[in-house]
Amino acid sequence: QVQVVESGGGLVQAGGSLRLSCTASGLTVSRYGMAWFRQAPGKEREAVACITYGGGIIDYIESMKDRFTISRDNAKNTLYLQMSKLKPEDTAMYYCAARYLGCSRSQLDYTSWGQGTQVTVSS
Repeated sequence: QVQVVESGGGLVQAGGSLRLSCTASGLTVSRYGMAWFRQAPGKEREAVACITYGGGIIDYIESMKDRFTISRDNAKNTLYLQMSKLKPEDTAMYYCAARYLGCSRSQLDYTSWGQGTQVTVSS
């Protein structure tokens, strides 16, 4: 059975940092495109970044790519999102998603999802 579990969210002041983790079971992250999505209240879910099965990185939001870094640890079967210089507009539920081999901007292309971890940035 496939399971993806996010952790690391919380409340942080503007300018602070957080590292989100996504631990997978039932699949090997090195064989999948692994992505982070986020959804703020009243807004549609949007792709943040993705790492392919070959290790290539795709940043989907131009204004975030200098502050957010996606990575994975294959030995731990874990995906990470390092977030720095956080802004109130980064407040959202952050989700981990998996798609076999490749990445996609569309949430419809992902087959496995976690329950999300809440990130709240205060001003």
